[in-house]
Amino acid sequence: MRRIRYEHIGGPRALFQEEVPVPEPGAGELLVRIEAIGVTLPVVRKVREGTQPIPLGGELAGEVVRVGEGVSGYAPGDRVTGLCFGHGYAEYALLHTAMASPVPAGATAKDAVALVRSGVVALGALEAARPEKGESVLVTAAASGVGHLALQLARLRGASRVVAAVGDPAKADFVRSFGADAVVTYDQGGWGEPVDIVLDAVGGELLTPAVKALAPGGRLVAYSSGGGTIEAYDLLVGGKSAIGFQVAIVARTQPQRYAGWIEELWRLFGEGALRPAVHAEFALADAARAHATIEGRVNQGKVVLVP
Repeated sequence: MRRIRYEHIGGPRALFQEEVPVPEPGAGELLVRIEAIGVTLPVVRKVREGTQPIPLGGELAGEVVRVGEGVSGYAPGDRVTGLCFGHGYAEYALLHTAMASPVPAGATAKDAVALVRSGVVALGALEAARPEKGESVLVTAAASGVGHLALQLARLRGASRVVAAVGDPAKADFVRSFGADAVVTYDQGGWGEPVDIVLDAVGGELLTPAVKALAPGGRLVAYSSGGGTIEAYDLLVGGKSAIGFQVAIVARTQPQRYAGWIEELWRLFGEGALRPAVHAEFALADAARAHATIEGRVNQGKVVLVP
């Protein structure tokens, strides 16, 4: 089978394609013939900035072709999606049942990789802020795979005003089409009227203006892999809070809650209330172009690889 790998840190140019045997599923694992792979910013950053090469894992969706020892609830022919921690940029990959979920009839593999993982991050980050009906929400990286879902979910959870923060004003029409009442760019002197909640996917230098954008008692939820620091005094003034969110912790320690989020996402999708957007599809051999699209911050919605 074909697989994408890298042997040194160096960004998209470090990626190359190789031929390797199809893996065998171990205990609790599914062997999946991949139909779509979601490209994520954390994986892109690891190829560019990591300390050492790692398997290119991430979101995938496809058809189960074999099951490992002890697997129940899944069988060959089932359509599944989930998070792969091994080699996921490939024609076949191993998916542990703990990180797998069914793809309902009527949904495509591209729908699954655009909706489930990104939607769980968006929904989990929103819930971490303990939102109350009528509060206002600002979403950074609002045109991203997670961000455009967070805009919609904030509205569905009762936000009175939803603000999209983007790096490029050319993305304004896109984020407005997904429910943003107002659009601000990172380089503005201020981000307008203060909000109750900021969902931040960028980190770094953007944390300071994100905290400043909060109203008294406001909450910042940081779920970025970009790092950064927040001055404690900036939180003290106005009684603001900073909350860290990582979906892997919830999946590992609260599996029922994690499964409930996935169920809610598919329900909203089936009702037509939640619309995942795919910015571009790339062939597996073009994984470098897909990574360059994410690094260039030009995507509006999800970037997908199709083996």
